[in-house]
Amino acid sequence: MGAALNTFPLSYKVQGQRIVIVGGGEEALNKARLAVKTTASVVIIASAFEADFSALGVTVIERAFTAADLDGAALVFVADHGSDGSAAITAARAARVPLNVVDVPGECDFYTPSIVERAPLTIAVSSEGDAPVLARLVRARIEAMLSPRLGAVARLAGSLRERVAATLGKAEARRFYEDLVTSPSIERAVEAGQGADAAHALLAAHARAEGPSGVVWLIGAGPGSEDLLTLRAQRLLQEADVIVHDQLVPQVVVDMGRRDAERISVGKAKGNHTFSQAQINTLIVRLAREGKKVARLKSGDPMIFGRAGEEVAALRKAGISYAIVPGVTAALAAAADTATPVTLRKVSSGFVVATAHGADDSEVTHWTALVSSGLTVALYMGKSIAADVAKSFIKHAASVHLPVGIVANAGRADRTLYRGTLAELAAGAIVFADGPAIIFVGEAVAHGDWAEAIPLAIAEYKVA
Repeated sequence: MGAALNTFPLSYKVQGQRIVIVGGGEEALNKARLAVKTTASVVIIASAFEADFSALGVTVIERAFTAADLDGAALVFVADHGSDGSAAITAARAARVPLNVVDVPGECDFYTPSIVERAPLTIAVSSEGDAPVLARLVRARIEAMLSPRLGAVARLAGSLRERVAATLGKAEARRFYEDLVTSPSIERAVEAGQGADAAHALLAAHARAEGPSGVVWLIGAGPGSEDLLTLRAQRLLQEADVIVHDQLVPQVVVDMGRRDAERISVGKAKGNHTFSQAQINTLIVRLAREGKKVARLKSGDPMIFGRAGEEVAALRKAGISYAIVPGVTAALAAAADTATPVTLRKVSSGFVVATAHGADDSEVTHWTALVSSGLTVALYMGKSIAADVAKSFIKHAASVHLPVGIVANAGRADRTLYRGTLAELAAGAIVFADGPAIIFVGEAVAHGDWAEAIPLAIAEYKVA
């Protein structure tokens, strides 16, 4: 068993009462910024003021503190270490008003926690004054997990309590509230001012004992590093009942989901497809029809070579709700790894992503025209045919000196970089590292940081 708490966590009611803050400096201002988030009347008392409280809508009294200032006070904060502060401490003890003395934990009746505020939802993180910096860091992580619209959804839930109680039994009411507070469609409706209509429609569905058909979230997992996952992706992974993930999504990212969530790998590697795309479409539709929240986790961004279009079409046809959560695509991760400005004034006016796998002659002609006009081209799925692609560029009149940069396993700790020219890539002498690779072609490559790159100039390529 862990150490016992010295404080009892609770929420203290201050509605219709006064919060008194003694002090006129920055410490008092910080407490005032917190106090004005409540419905209490906030009063600041100090013999002299150094900080500006004018933007907070508080009552400012510039004089020495007196014991009568605590009449009707719910809480008192002392942020003055002089005579006013000493008088306030004595008066608070005598009047038995809960007291917080800033930066003096031993004098405090209560501590001010780090607060995550989504009114009416409040989450407080306290370290009993021992580690306020740690409490702030924990609060920041919780902030990242919660939607900024969660408070509005909570108020919506509160407004429906009587109607839900009269309409549904306890078990179904619980399922209704779970669906209400976790549904992205409800969040979007709230943001659009249509939250009540959407909530009533959801309630009607539960009342008909149909329940919702579930939802599928197509989530971009990024290039592989878990800290490149978006905040929204992290939040939805924690809500998902089932995680359907691709082969390239690292286990550490999959494990960011709920511990009790079902995990289904539908991995597809080159020449080894355990699930066909049609089977994946059928699977996510079936899971959603079972009323489950499905996280369809894809490497990179689902809308860039992620075949999300086919899955969205299947979901639309089946009438399943869905949402798309973007991720960091491999080309952008590769650009970041090498500080390559894929768009650069007077060098590259645009950026094009394409797949080299299965490219025909007309596509290479188009790419050549693009890089010759000053654009940067990022080619996916071209590692095994990189030399042939480079030869095709040259065949279609691209300069043999055009810069080329290749990043294998972009965005990951084990990334490997290669740099050279089209001619050097066409020589085909490089054996690339395992893993997916991005091939950059264009003048912008020369402006990146490729100091750690392996040179492609291992063999000469003679232009016929």
